[in-house]
Amino acid sequence: MSHDHHTPADGELLAQIRELVQEAIPGADVSVRGAGGRFELDVVSAEFAGKRTLAKHRMVLQAIAPLMKGDAAPVHAIDRLGTTVPE
Repeated sequence: MSHDHHTPADGELLAQIRELVQEAIPGADVSVRGAGGRFELDVVSAEFAGKRTLAKHRMVLQAIAPLMKGDAAPVHAIDRLGTTVPE
């Protein structure tokens, strides 16, 4: 038995990250890239209007926190996090 750290499959994980952020921030446009536990996210939401960068990042990171907890967590790092308001 191999202990592959790519489970769930990276494609499923990308979808799971996207879904968690969209549940936490309804109406957000979320794009996720990455694999092997390291990811980049771009989140566009009107919810970010008037918020400081730290507050926006906290909203997104709290949404995906369940995927970052524990030794077997599928998400190890968010290498880049973009949080913008729609134009």
